[in-house]
Parts: sequence; structure tokens; C-alpha cells
Amino acid sequence: MKKFFLTTTALFIAAAISAQSASWQQRAEYKMDVELNDVNHQYKGKQTLTYYNNSPESLNKVFFHLYFNAFQPGSAMDVRSRTIVDPDGRVGDRIFNLKPEEYGYLHVKSLKIDGRTLKTLESETILEVTLDKPIAAGTKAVFELEFEGQVPLQIRRSGRDNNEGIDYSMSQWYPKMCEYDAHGWHANPYIGREFYGVWGDFDVNITMAKNYIIAATGVLQNPNEIGYGYADDETKVKKSAGEKLTWRFKAQNVHDFVWAADPDYAHDKIQVPDGPMLHFFYQKNTDYVQSWKDAQPLMTKAFDFLSKNFGKYPYPVYSIIQGGDGGMEYPMATLVTGNRKLPSLVGVSVHEAAHSWYQGVLATNESLYAWMDEGFTSFASQETMDYLFRSGMPTGHEPAYNSYIDIVKEGKEESLDTHADHFETNYAYGTAVYSKGEVYLAQLEYIIGPYHFRTALLNYFNTFKFKHPDNYDFIRTMEKQSGMELDWYNEYFVNTTKTIDYSIAGVMGEQKQTKVVIERKGLMPMPLDVEVKYKDGTFETFVIALDIMRGEKPADGYNGKWTIMPDWKWVEPVYELMIPKGITDIESITIDSSGLMADINRKNNTIVPANAVQFIIDNR
Repeated sequence: MKKFFLTTTALFIAAAISAQSASWQQRAEYKMDVELNDVNHQYKGKQTLTYYNNSPESLNKVFFHLYFNAFQPGSAMDVRSRTIVDPDGRVGDRIFNLKPEEYGYLHVKSLKIDGRTLKTLESETILEVTLDKPIAAGTKAVFELEFEGQVPLQIRRSGRDNNEGIDYSMSQWYPKMCEYDAHGWHANPYIGREFYGVWGDFDVNITMAKNYIIAATGVLQNPNEIGYGYADDETKVKKSAGEKLTWRFKAQNVHDFVWAADPDYAHDKIQVPDGPMLHFFYQKNTDYVQSWKDAQPLMTKAFDFLSKNFGKYPYPVYSIIQGGDGGMEYPMATLVTGNRKLPSLVGVSVHEAAHSWYQGVLATNESLYAWMDEGFTSFASQETMDYLFRSGMPTGHEPAYNSYIDIVKEGKEESLDTHADHFETNYAYGTAVYSKGEVYLAQLEYIIGPYHFRTALLNYFNTFKFKHPDNYDFIRTMEKQSGMELDWYNEYFVNTTKTIDYSIAGVMGEQKQTKVVIERKGLMPMPLDVEVKYKDGTFETFVIALDIMRGEKPADGYNGKWTIMPDWKWVEPVYELMIPKGITDIESITIDSSGLMADINRKNNTIVPANAVQFIIDNR
């Protein structure tokens, strides 16, 4: 078939919009001083925020996130958790039952811009600021904030006194500028789901009682004042320390800042060759301390594998911190629960570390495209775990396929393009963004072939790091590498819940050729690889591209014969494949022997000609 490339008008317009989104990014430089009282669990802080309006528009308002206000009875997060049919067990009605001293809150006490005091409107987890003068396009403004907060009892990622005894898991703790992009402001009220932040630098000073050990995003600036695994002479440091210590951290080109504190943290570190320094903060609990020790060399291998296969990790450090209520990713750090056996501890750490690529560096708007973070991260972490624990074996995404197919058969699937906050059930949300998002990538490799897919995956990271790409940016990267049109793939697999189901409907043989009738029973069209195993032990794959692809994948080192067939017109329900051998020469015929096509009924994908009559009766 003659190859050529054609871009549809719709995709061209979408790509142009996407290119505009990636061509400029807002920027925020935070300088913060915060002091936490570990008796009443309250803190006060000052923030100087230099905000760069790199957009082509003047801004009359700005918005800040005040996440801790979600941890009060009657909040949107509380109501959502108590009214959704399948609440997260880590939340349930726990917010509703908090006592006042267990509430979370975050209030801005004063806010100035370039020295002028502004009025603010606090709307639960969003602070709305109407400016007295617009911030013109291409200019910057300096905000000065004074804020105070109370750390909630640990519920969903954030808070104090988690179930494993970690004192403070300080995520989403400060007034954080909402993101503004080509599609406007994204001031999403917090209900416990996804995040989207402005690129910038953080210079954060944290003051606490001297007995606390702090782990955080970024690089510690005053190790010789701190000790605890940092300083050269820790004995001298500890003896000279006052009642309080101030820890100073800096992080460049990130979109968030997390920290955690506990008096009982052990602190280990290990260098990844040609990579970051890994820090591990955990309690020396005899039930799991060995797992934390054994995980450290495995995590160095994991970072090496991720950097080679998904793009080079760009930061100097990464910290794996015991805290939170499961696993949650942040720039240069993660909070994970620590009471785990080795495979579980490495598994959660690898998954959260892989977020450094898709949530940390690419930083797609997770609320709109949660699957491009969680799904892509699941894909990368699955392959990393395969490398760590099943070296030499083929990587497998079968669990994700099974999860996706299960929800389809239950009739509870919701489409991938659903906003993260708007899924009807947590079940549909989790399956879509984690499992179907992972399947999205694995199946795309089936469509365009391993070489094009792996090359484009690295191109995507290197082209769009620090640019908040969207799904159009991603699929265009795949198109450019493969030379195929792929807009139809997103239109079906992302925008709808239409399913794939192909069946061998009939087989008729003569002495020198065999006709195979293939039926498209599902509503989503797909290119097909039909593998024929001959009785002499040889294989031949018949590649049937869709006409709307305008191309087909290469053989990519396939060992058998690779035969390109005429395209399947995407509207046609039936295709007739002619095999140039008699039926008595054929052992079996299989649609997609790789298992990478998300066919919801694989029972009708293989036929043994000797049993053809019974097969057709069984699969009508």
C-alpha cells in the first residue's frame, strides 16, 4: 500500500490550540517562611510570590488554592465523600466527624500586590483576588501574603498523626497560585482528586522544635546546621542546636512543595549513577525496617531504568518519605505508607517515582487528563517492576487489560475524557485513569509498532517537559514519528466508551487458498494483526491497517513472514482475508496473538480449521 500523511482539519485546529498552550507558561517564584507549633498543630507563614504573566492577556483576577479548608465538616470534599456511592475508605465520613481541634484550615490574613493591600474572598478551598490594577501581558507582580493554618488529623494524603505514627505529612499546606493557561483559570475546588500547578522555584524555610527531622521537596541548604544524616559533624551540630531549628530548602522548576516531619525518622541516602541522590526517611520499626533497607538498591536500579526508557530525570534529588495514607507523588519526593513487605514497598515507591516523569516534569493538567498522568505512570511503573523482579521476562500489562474489560462487562465504564472530579463512581475513575490509561499506551504500541512507539515516547518527554502537554500534543508526537494518522484512536478510546470486539466468523478452504471471514462486532475499529501458524511450524502475520490510518506499522524484527494486506475500510463490518495456502496446511488462525488489542471477547479470536464448524457454531 502506498503510504502518505494527511492531517484532518479538526486535528489541525486542535494541534494549533495545543501548540499555543505549550508555547508559553506562567511562572511563580515562592519565598516562604513557616513556623509550626507541634503542641496545637498550628502554623504561621509569610509568602513572597513573584508571579510572571507570560500569557498574551492582562489578568484582572488571580486565584489561590487553600487545600486545608477541605478538612472541615460540610466541605465539598466531605459532602462528595458522603454522597458518592463508593467512597474512598480513607475518607468516608471521617471529615464530617472531625472535632474542631482536628479540623484543617488555611487562611490568608493579609495580601498585598506590589505593596498595595487587596481585598480577598475566601470560598472554601479557593481564594479569589480581584486586582486593583491588571497584571499586563509580559509583566510580573509581587504578592506578599501572611497566612495561618491548622494541620488536620491525617485524612487523604495530608495531615498529622497518620496510622503509622508519622507526626506531620504536609502536602497542599500553603496558599498556592492556581494555574492559568491558554484555556483560562483552573481554580478547581478540592475534593481529594487531582492537581495542576504553575512552574516555578521554591525557597522555603521551615522552623520547628529541634527534635524533628524534616524531609521535603528540593535540596537542603543548611546541612551543617541540621545534622541528622546531612552534616559532616553531627555530634557537634546536635549539641549546639537551640530549642528550634530552621530547615532551608530550595527547589527549581517545580510546581509544588511537600514536606514531612517526625522525631523518629531514620535517614539513609544512596546515589543513582548518573542520576539523583535518593533519600529515604522512615521509622526503624522492626516489622519493616529491613524492607526499607532492601528497597534502596532496587530504587537506584528503578531510577536508572526509568531515565533510560522514559527520559532523563532532571532533578538532583528524590526523597521517599514515610507518611500519608498510601502513596502520593510530589516534585522530588513522595509520601508512602511504610509498613509493607519488600515487593509492596518497592511497588508503591516505583509508581510514585514514575510520577516524576508524567506528573512532575510533563505535568499535564491532571484534572482534565488524569489518565495521562496515572495511566502513563502505571505503564512505566509496571515495566519497571517487571525489570526489577522478572528480569529477562517480557513485560506484561495484562492486569490493566483485565481491569478495563471487567468494568466494561459490568456496564460501569465512564469515558477517559471525563473530568477527574466528575466521575460518578470511584470505581469508574480508578479503572479509567489507571487501567485504561495504561492500556491506552500498550495498545498504541500494538497499532504503530514497538520502534515507533518507544522512539515517540522519548520524543514526547524531551519535547514537552515543563510545558503542560495535553492529549493532542501526545498523539501528534506519535503521528510525527509513525507517519500515520491517529486522531481516530483518541476519538474512540478516549472520547467514548465504545469497545473493540473482532471475531473470526468463518473459514473456507480450497487446495491452494483459504478465505477467512473476519467480523467487527464492536463499535470501535482497529487495525488487525492476524497470525497464521502453518503445520510445517512456520508463521505468517497478515497486517490489515485501517484506511483512516494512512499507513501501517513495520515488522520491527518479527521472526515470521510479514504480509501487508489491503486496508480495511473503517465503516465495513466484515473483511475477507485470503491466505495463499490450502486449509489443510493451516494449524491455527489468531487475531492479535500479542494480546495487546483490548478486545473484550478474545474467545472468538482464534480458530483451528480442523474444528472450524464447531467454533463458528459456538461463537455466533
